[in-house]
Amino acid sequence: MNTASTFAPAEEPRWLTEEEQRIWRYYIHAVTLLDDHLDRQLQRDAGMPHIYYGLLVKLAEAPQRRLRMTELAMHAKITRSRLSHAVARLEKNGWVRREACPSDKRGQLAVLTDPGLDVLRQAAPGHVSAVRNAMFDRLTPEQKKSLGEIMQIVAEGLQPNEAGADLPWLR
Repeated sequence: MNTASTFAPAEEPRWLTEEEQRIWRYYIHAVTLLDDHLDRQLQRDAGMPHIYYGLLVKLAEAPQRRLRMTELAMHAKITRSRLSHAVARLEKNGWVRREACPSDKRGQLAVLTDPGLDVLRQAAPGHVSAVRNAMFDRLTPEQKKSLGEIMQIVAEGLQPNEAGADLPWLR
């Protein structure tokens, strides 16, 4: 078999301009530092990583403080495997429990417990302060509006609506 004829020649990449490369590198640098900053703050003040805090928040916002595991994975933008591991740790702490889904015996619900809600309430003030100090207090109202619009455009472009999309929570 002639493999050279089975592959079309690659098109020349659309390289980033110097300005785009500078913006991209600042973005990666800022996101990495912000994630580390928030993770360290939550580990220090609440004994949990940032991802666990986000899961507790989603459960606290859900009706009856419960969500199907697949829906929780979608909200957290993580794989089902990673979610299962995180929920196991949250269960070990007594902050979350799993229940069988009454409408689908194959499904499971993650439920925020009273101790989980208590730890979230204790962690929230310090976390929101860290977010505000690290990000929003540094921006003008116009910059906040622009950042929100930009991030919405990027997120919508990366989360296609078509079936078969390769998204973390579907893996």
